[in-house]
Amino acid sequence: MRATYRVLALVTAGSLGVSLAGCGSDDSAGTATAGDPITVTATDTLCEIATSTLDAGTSIFSITNSGTKVNEFYIYGPGDRVLGEIENIAPGLSRELHVDLPAGSYEIACKPGMIGQGIRNPITVSGSAAPLADDAALKDATTVYTRYVKSQTAALQTKTSEFVAAVKAGDIARAKQLYPIARTYWERIEPVASVFGDLDPRIDGREDAAPDGQTFGGFHRLEKDLWAPKPDLSKDGPIADQLLTDVKEIVRKSNAEQLTALQLANGAKGLLDEVASGKITGEEDRYSHTDLWDFNANIEGCQAAIAALRPVLEKRNPALVKTLDTEFANVDAALTKYRSGNGWKLHSELSQTDLKGLSDAVNALAEPVSKVAAALATR
Repeated sequence: MRATYRVLALVTAGSLGVSLAGCGSDDSAGTATAGDPITVTATDTLCEIATSTLDAGTSIFSITNSGTKVNEFYIYGPGDRVLGEIENIAPGLSRELHVDLPAGSYEIACKPGMIGQGIRNPITVSGSAAPLADDAALKDATTVYTRYVKSQTAALQTKTSEFVAAVKAGDIARAKQLYPIARTYWERIEPVASVFGDLDPRIDGREDAAPDGQTFGGFHRLEKDLWAPKPDLSKDGPIADQLLTDVKEIVRKSNAEQLTALQLANGAKGLLDEVASGKITGEEDRYSHTDLWDFNANIEGCQAAIAALRPVLEKRNPALVKTLDTEFANVDAALTKYRSGNGWKLHSELSQTDLKGLSDAVNALAEPVSKVAAALATR
């Protein structure tokens, strides 16, 4: 969620009508009707969209990565508020993103290499179609999930406070113990946190992916110092204080955020992408190797989002619910083998065969989860 609980996405491709490069646009392709896929082609240097004018309602963006680098796709509202995102679109692959957009002005962005502000272009949404968020059953789902977010953010703030206190006291053993525990609550709700601009990378950014002008800090900077050959926390007090300040801000904003059902669905898929891109590879917690704590938290967060949506899904696509239940159980069975006491084995203790088994289980779950957004959009 990387930023990307850092609550969904699919696959089509189509012909491109209009290319938007830089700040200019050409609306000769006409207005895209809500419900019709809007084709986007991402390359290493361009972010091309078939039209920059959309009807209000649920829009489906079909993104194809035609470049040589892994890409990301974002939809930004005012103040760079993230309304929808897809991370880790590999070269040659296509993904779909469903987003509920009322009338207004927005930006799309492609991020080749998954860094920086991205290649941005404006889009305009007009009309007065009733948003999907007005559906009473979906409102109930978001209310249920909001309660979950509040419980997780409360624990996140408590455990981060304990972790920061240990770092500032120079208690290396205690800080190491608390590091994966505090991150558990972060990883469960990361899609919510990723909505708020640069707070996510400040809290959870990796050293090699820090945005331009941003100092490497947060959890992973402290992780690096804790697991150094000769740990020295003597200069980490300000870093720890900033982490706690940022976490408190995330807690405040997350608890005030009005989520939509599509955000839950997109975030659920985003959490599985997080597992595939960072936890399976060991890139996320590269110093401590505590990736399985994050892995499990991402799965739990995904399951919480789907559970909130379950009453709606049972009515609209009961077969999908059965498949989701099966695949969640399969992931749980695959992961449980690596339990160790109250925690998990280190990533460095798993073989390539072990990791492939986990990856296969997550990929099998990701396929039905990617269908949830489309099921919600079917009224």
